[in-house]
Amino acid sequence: MKVSIEHFASPIKDFLFLFKAQGNAALFLELGLIGTLLILIAILLKIFSSKNVKTEQPFATSPQEEEKPEEEKPLINNVTIKNRKPEKKLISLKEEKPEIKVETEKKVVIKEISRSPKEIKKYIDLHLHLDGAITLEIAKELAKLHNMAFKAKNDRELEDLLSVPHTCKSLNDFLNCFELPLSLMQTPEGLSESVRLVANNIQSHGVIYAEFRFAPQLHTDLGMTQEDAIKAALDGIKRTSLKVNLILCFMRGEGNEAQNLETLELARKYLVKDGGVVALDIAGAEALFKTKDYGHLFKKAREYGIPYTIHAGEADGPESVKKAIEFGAHRIGHGVRSFEDDELVELINKKGIPLEMCPTSNSITIAIPDMNKFPFIDFLEKGLKVTLNTDDMGIERTNIVEEFNYLETKFNLTYEQKKIILLNSVDAAFTTDEVKAQLRAELGF
Repeated sequence: MKVSIEHFASPIKDFLFLFKAQGNAALFLELGLIGTLLILIAILLKIFSSKNVKTEQPFATSPQEEEKPEEEKPLINNVTIKNRKPEKKLISLKEEKPEIKVETEKKVVIKEISRSPKEIKKYIDLHLHLDGAITLEIAKELAKLHNMAFKAKNDRELEDLLSVPHTCKSLNDFLNCFELPLSLMQTPEGLSESVRLVANNIQSHGVIYAEFRFAPQLHTDLGMTQEDAIKAALDGIKRTSLKVNLILCFMRGEGNEAQNLETLELARKYLVKDGGVVALDIAGAEALFKTKDYGHLFKKAREYGIPYTIHAGEADGPESVKKAIEFGAHRIGHGVRSFEDDELVELINKKGIPLEMCPTSNSITIAIPDMNKFPFIDFLEKGLKVTLNTDDMGIERTNIVEEFNYLETKFNLTYEQKKIILLNSVDAAFTTDEVKAQLRAELGF
């Protein structure tokens, strides 16, 4: 049933005719009544429509036929993604590629995320101080061996005693941290066991070859001689499956000339090509006791045919490195401050002298105040034979894996660069050509 204004047309006409018959005097009243009638008609129309009438929709469509906004599909080239529903995600075109997020109304480029084809799982550490590698767990094992008790109330306090504090301001402050670990290595049993435990620890991180350096003269407090200390360390490397060689250190300082000369003679006595004492070094406060003052020791070592590395360019500047090169160093321990002298960098590169670089250590000792300027990648790209090492992993709370990860995170070290570094380490190692060939094969490069 249709309802419209026509249903009420005739009554309205009749009503208006009556008022017109009475003349113009009734015009005002006529208009008022017309308005009232129109309101009543509108109310009646609304009532009839809501109860009895279904309005017609000439172009009604079913829900399935409702018009949807057109959606554009993502393409490989640059496109604008429109009408994207928030709950949907862009699916990668290749299953093996990582998912790329797409934002509405922005141009999107789908590209691969670069990843190393392989992960490095085997490492070499050429610069590792034995007394600096005593971790919390190793210290506890050595304490049991000696039936010793620590002043620390718990593991956290003990680790704080073994590790460098956040207040470290220089290499000199750093060197004060060695007192506790050295106290655990004053007997043949303690020194031998420390070598074994450190070797097993780094082997668990993937190290396949390492050179441990230590100063025999620092292990004589409880009656051992320097030779006893060397024998104990040699015993330790026999009790581990890791390939380890030893470097004996002179110490910078005053009043220890006789001890340094004794270390020199013992190095000559125990020198081997592999499987024992393979080289010499000098450690200690470089800035306080200059490299130039120890030339006579390395001159004698050269006469004896003993290979040696020299700590230089860490706490002291380029002049220290120049002296080390002048003394005939086969390698440079750290050498990081060589970057302060371009001609020196060229000289190191020309001579092919390997650098034993240790970023975490250099950061802690503030050898490089701003690590954004750490020259490792620059040296590597210039062709210098840089190696990557831990230095004092217990004191610094680091390990060889973390050293590589640090350079990867901070300087985008690539897989190919890691290979170069490790092959540099093989070439620089104080060992035989046969062992180097074995190490290359084990690295798999």
